[in-house]
Formats: sequence, structure tokens, C-alpha cells
Amino acid sequence: MNNLFQAIFYQPILNLLVFLYNNLGDLGLAIIFLTLIIKLILLPLSKKSIKSQKALQELQPKIDELKAKFKGDKQAMSLSLMALYKQNKVNPFSSCLPLLIQLPFFIAIFKVFRDGFAQNHLDLLYPFVNNPELINTVSFGFFDLSQRSVILAILAGIAQFWQGKMMVAKKPEIKTEGSKDENMLSIMNKQMLYIMPGVTVLIGLSFPAGLTFYWFLTTLFTALQQKIVFRGSKKKEEENIVKVIE
Repeated sequence: MNNLFQAIFYQPILNLLVFLYNNLGDLGLAIIFLTLIIKLILLPLSKKSIKSQKALQELQPKIDELKAKFKGDKQAMSLSLMALYKQNKVNPFSSCLPLLIQLPFFIAIFKVFRDGFAQNHLDLLYPFVNNPELINTVSFGFFDLSQRSVILAILAGIAQFWQGKMMVAKKPEIKTEGSKDENMLSIMNKQMLYIMPGVTVLIGLSFPAGLTFYWFLTTLFTALQQKIVFRGSKKKEEENIVKVIE
């Protein structure tokens, strides 16, 4: 299993990063382009995931109403939820798949920054990728990406907050039996909006700056993609409203 992971994820990412480093001459620039390439590879899945998350966000008030209506009747609740998802053509699990697919990429990049630049690992380079013998981890002339970085950890946390903030829907207050439980759930969701960036900062502080930089860029690009997708959805909704009025 370890050899399979190395052949499918670790070795290609190591080779791509070294190839970019050889051509760009700076590890920071290489990480930026590596992040963009991985995001492009996963673009169809991540776009589908964002649309699914947005659809679930828009359905949340109706989901809350069903939870309040069928409180204590799990079977009726499940059937009603499935009917709601089917009616609106939403797959509640589709948003999880891209996250699972990105995980091995993240693990591979973590291992590359942990020990991939050692000479015994540079031996894993493909024949057409030049072995630089020694990789300079000081990026942009002053930033050592082999060390931990408080600044990058904080930036990663801010990007995480921005991404999460876009997914928070303003839901109407539900005045039905069980609304107290729904309000508690809403409070918990809002708490997670602030807890996750904090967790991101703490984890980022324990990683080499190169990995935290990758994490920050991935979150930032995902947030920008979310903004573009949401703007496109809003524009489409406005066009549909205009058509109805006409």
C-alpha cells in the first residue's frame, strides 16, 4: 500500500515540485504553481462540491423545518429529507468526495516537505527531471519555507474564515416545536465558523512553512472559486426572475 501511495501521489508531486523549482528558481513560486496545477486537476470535482454545498445551504431552512416537524420520528424525517433532496436534485454526500480526494494530495505534500528534499528522496526523480542536488528552501529571498511561520498560519486561518463565512446562510427563524434545538444547532454552526480558523492556525504553526503556504493557497483559491460560483448562481437567479416578470 505504501509503495502504491508513493507511485501514485508522492513521487509525481515530488517530481512536479522539483521540475517547477528547476524552471522557476524559487521554491515559493514552485509551490504557487504546484497548487494551481492540483486545483486545476481537481477543478471539476471541487466545482461540483461547491455547487452542492451552496444547494444544501439554500435548502437549510426547509431542512430545519422538517427536523422540527418530525422531531422524534427518525424514519419519517429520513424519508422527508430524501424526498426533499430528490425534488431539488441535491446529493448531500457529493460535497464530501472532493475533500476525501484532496486528502492523499495533502499527505503526499506533507511528506515531500518533511523529507522529500533529502538526497535519498531526490533519487526518486524521473530521468527527465534534473536533480538539483540541493534545494534552497529560502523563498523570495527572505522566507525560509523549511521553518514554521506564524504569519502564514494566521493567513491560512483568515482564508479559512473567509471561505467558511461565504457558506453561512441567513436562515429565517422557525417558530415551531423543536425550534429551540434548531437555534442551538445554528449557534454551534456559527461557533464552528470561528473554531475552524483557530484550529487551522494551531495546525499551521506545527507545520513547515512550505506546507502551511500550500494550505493557505489552497484555501484561498477555493474561496475565490466559491465566490465566482456563487456570483454566477446569483446572476442566473436574477436572469430567471427577469424572465418570469417578462
